[in-house]
Amino acid sequence: MSTDIRIKEQLPELTRRIVETYQDVPTIHSLGHCPLPNYESIISACEDLKEILYPGYRRRENLHMGNVMYHVGDLIDGLHDKLTIQIGRALRHSLAAQQSAAAQGMEVPIAPLSVHQCVEEADFEAFGQVKAVEFLECIPELRRILATDVQAAYDGDPAVRTLDEVIFCYPGLEAVTIHRLAHLLHRLEVPLIPRMMAEWSHSRTGIDIHPGATIGDHFFIDHGTGVVIGETCEIGSHVKLYQGVTLGALSFQTDADGHLVRGTKRHPTIEDRVVIYANATVLGGATRIGHSSVIGSNVWLTRSVDPHTTVVLERPKLRMRGEVQATEGDYQI
Repeated sequence: MSTDIRIKEQLPELTRRIVETYQDVPTIHSLGHCPLPNYESIISACEDLKEILYPGYRRRENLHMGNVMYHVGDLIDGLHDKLTIQIGRALRHSLAAQQSAAAQGMEVPIAPLSVHQCVEEADFEAFGQVKAVEFLECIPELRRILATDVQAAYDGDPAVRTLDEVIFCYPGLEAVTIHRLAHLLHRLEVPLIPRMMAEWSHSRTGIDIHPGATIGDHFFIDHGTGVVIGETCEIGSHVKLYQGVTLGALSFQTDADGHLVRGTKRHPTIEDRVVIYANATVLGGATRIGHSSVIGSNVWLTRSVDPHTTVVLERPKLRMRGEVQATEGDYQI
């Protein structure tokens, strides 16, 4: 069946009405301004970084100590160029947003993008290069920390047969790997890109970790789907989380004008060697879970817990209802 050309003739008018909204609703477009970081480039950089962090497990096969230097050198060279451009774009756009907000008397850079102007007086690519190199310099130490995360998964899950299985298959390690990379950029005060990385990882794993969260070594997320870790969380070493755990904010403070107060500690602190089981919720910046504690499934906590404490819900009662059938004097449900 052929299409009706008369219906298709409506499309130019529809296009005109859509474009009109770019004037009426200027807060959700970025037309005619500094180029933003490119999503595909950031994802490509993440894949390159994983290739460096876990050589031989990803794209390139037949790697050995005789050729790995060339392979990693090629990746590092490409990452230098890629990150220099993307970090420079993020820095330029962030400053433009701040200047736009300041011009309108706003405290945070949430001004309409239509008034952003590309800042040309500074060499942002040079700034981007400095931060890119600082970031890449962290990779050797980062590999040592990630090795403890792999070991924590092996030690914490009897279903694992080898360390290779953890690296190939575990979404928790995938999420923690990207988080540790994003956290390094967050500490370097690189805007936008850490959140782009975190949300890409979230979409792949179902694990939502804000780049600002601080996480110690030997960290293991088992199963993982639905885990949420907020921006100001502080997590110690040898901590284990199960699926559905939320480490979140209890409430959001507002100022006299009703605006959210930013920059405060809103999320809990989890000390060393804590285990938090499935679907537990721990909320509040003042909440501290003492070391060597266990938080049971479905627990809701908004206050601190002393070290060596086990917190569980009282045993719930199960109630089963079904058709009652008589069977020789007994009842079968």
